[in-house]
Amino acid sequence: MTKTIDTEIAPRIAAQDWPAVAAALDREGWAVLPRLLAANECDDTAALYAREGLFRSHVQMARHGFGRGEYRYFAYPLPSLVAGLRQGLYARLSPVANRWHERMGRDERYPADHADYLARCHAAGQAQPTPLLLQYGPGDYNCLHRDLYGSQVFPLQVAVLLSASGTDFTGGEFVLTEQRPRMQSRVAVVPLGKGDAVVFAVNERPVAGSSGDYRVAMRHGVSEVRSGQRHTLGIIFHDAA
Repeated sequence: MTKTIDTEIAPRIAAQDWPAVAAALDREGWAVLPRLLAANECDDTAALYAREGLFRSHVQMARHGFGRGEYRYFAYPLPSLVAGLRQGLYARLSPVANRWHERMGRDERYPADHADYLARCHAAGQAQPTPLLLQYGPGDYNCLHRDLYGSQVFPLQVAVLLSASGTDFTGGEFVLTEQRPRMQSRVAVVPLGKGDAVVFAVNERPVAGSSGDYRVAMRHGVSEVRSGQRHTLGIIFHDAA
């Protein structure tokens, strides 16, 4: 299903401050993983966008009312770096996902190994890979949305900025909204440098209240790119139908 896993990414994943990441996810619903990819890895990954044979699907956002810009879903086998990120990040995030589900009163729990979770997805009819590359130019943006592809949903996902803000592009901020019950929406603009990743809630997350935990809905998007070109690698852990 995947090419040989890129072993160089594993130490960088391990070197992240995972207790701080978990605390930020509980507090805000998102957390930054600084310098997850080196500049050359960002450039090499962004360059894959032109290699149509690596992808199973090409989406023009405007055609579907998703915004402006475009993205391509990778086909299996995934490039080794993408596969390594998906496998290694899942292993670190599955304990957070299980804790969130317990707090939200959900029965589903996630196995420690991503291959075991993919087997569950495929048994449910979700066998299409979901990691993707997104490309934005001037005037492009991504509407607020959630990446749900079937009954199997891993509650966290990751986006890696492959371009340098202020150099390769301007504008194009990563944006999250949070809707708490009986309250107005809260907006977060996540500061990212080239090679930084953001981990964030796919759909909903638990928040501690005076009477116990409750669920809040979250969506994500990208503001309008004012100039240049912006590339992003998206790592979604559940597959699609």
